[in-house]
Amino acid sequence: MHQSVLFVCLGNICRSPLAEAALRAECAAAGLNIIIDSAGTGDWHVGQAPDERALAVAARNGVDIGHLRARQVTIADFRDFDHIIALDNQNLRDLTEIRPAKAVAKLSLLFDHVAGRAGEDVTDPYYGGDEGFDQTWTEVTAAARGLRRLFEDG
Repeated sequence: MHQSVLFVCLGNICRSPLAEAALRAECAAAGLNIIIDSAGTGDWHVGQAPDERALAVAARNGVDIGHLRARQVTIADFRDFDHIIALDNQNLRDLTEIRPAKAVAKLSLLFDHVAGRAGEDVTDPYYGGDEGFDQTWTEVTAAARGLRRLFEDG
């Protein structure tokens, strides 16, 4: 049985697709077969590719995310995923509010999986420049390493 994780940010075009990409890369390097996806709590980018700056930072780090398309979180996600990981506290609160009573997924923040950073938000680079996307990539990559260890340990 495969473990599964869904990363969630607001629009699913910046932080959550980068987190998805970083964990995919970590799992591939470790030979782990994990189901990984991303979504947003908002619906205004549904069907769109990631932000051009997210595409660029992923490419600079050897990862292609051009095939990803934004989608909105569904109630079924709480049943279909083992872990739903929010990229910030507001999205965690929103997920907690819509979480059905019979949810299977464990909710957490991405930085809950990085020593010394529990409870922190991942930088939202949307309103900034390339340097914000570089910072976000650094953050999601560090978290992906922590998550890889979680999945390796079972």
